[in-house]
Parts: sequence; structure tokens; C-alpha cells
Amino acid sequence: MTHKAKKVVIITEKLILDQVLKIVEAAGATGYTVTSAGGKGSRNVRSEARTTVVEAFSNVKIEVIVGDATAAERIATEVADTCFGNYSGVTYLQDVEILRPHKFTRTS
Repeated sequence: MTHKAKKVVIITEKLILDQVLKIVEAAGATGYTVTSAGGKGSRNVRSEARTTVVEAFSNVKIEVIVGDATAAERIATEVADTCFGNYSGVTYLQDVEILRPHKFTRTS
């Protein structure tokens, strides 16, 4: 049986990864996935395949699944308000269905 949850996707500069992950963890997320990202947007093209002069200026995609919409909205809003004034980034939410909902609930 599946259970409804929210996925938060954050695409931003690797330079602020630690700051974003602190927000994610403070909101109660039990885990996340970080991958290299590339693409084209309002700030031109960023290739994930091309080595950057400084690794910190590359882009990352952070995916977080949380059990409730309130936590998802808190993560998305705080990341946008705290980080995106000075760094490029985009955040969006998706409805997802998960198995094993206990994996997405903090027990302590």
C-alpha cells in the first residue's frame, strides 16, 4: 500500500549546500539525496558534465521526501527566503506516493 508524501526539489549552487541541508534537517527531514545538476535558466547555461574552475560554483539538485505538506512548504520557503537573494536557485514541490512511510518520519 502506498502513502501520500511531498517531495521538495532544490536546485542551487554547491557553494550553499551545507546551508540548505541545515534547513532541511531542521525541518525534520530524515534524509535527502544530492546529485550534480546542469541546465539552462535565467542565469545562462551550467553544464554538470563540464568541470568548473572552482567546484563550489557547480550546481546541485537536492531531493527531500517528507511526510507532510507543512514541512515541505517550510523547507521550500526558508531556502528561498534565506538563500536565493544572493545565490541562484529554484525550488518546487511534488506530490509523491511512498512505501514504508516510517522511513520518512523522525522518531526522536
